Amino acid sequence: MAQNADQNSEIRYLNPPALDVRKKKYCRFKKAGIKYVDYKDPEFLKKFLNEQGKILPRRLTGTSLKFQRKVAQAIKRARSLALLPYVTDLLK
Repeated sequence: MAQNADQNSEIRYLNPPALDVRKKKYCRFKKAGIKYVDYKDPEFLKKFLNEQGKILPRRLTGTSLKFQRKVAQAIKRARSLALLPYVTDLLK
């Protein structure tokens, strides 16, 4: 009985094993047909910032290279006009 329990408890996972079922990343700008990223809209730009105020990378947001550059430029412009903070403790 004890030997059987040891064999079953040999492999344990803290989390269930990850399956390779990932959601397909897409560029929300291409999907919505947005051509211009407005730096005067801080609520939209907050979606591309983490809690500390850092710009999220493309691999997390799924944004295409062309629009990631536009988003980064818009965020930097909004920061310089004090629409967005440079650094924060909890933004969201």
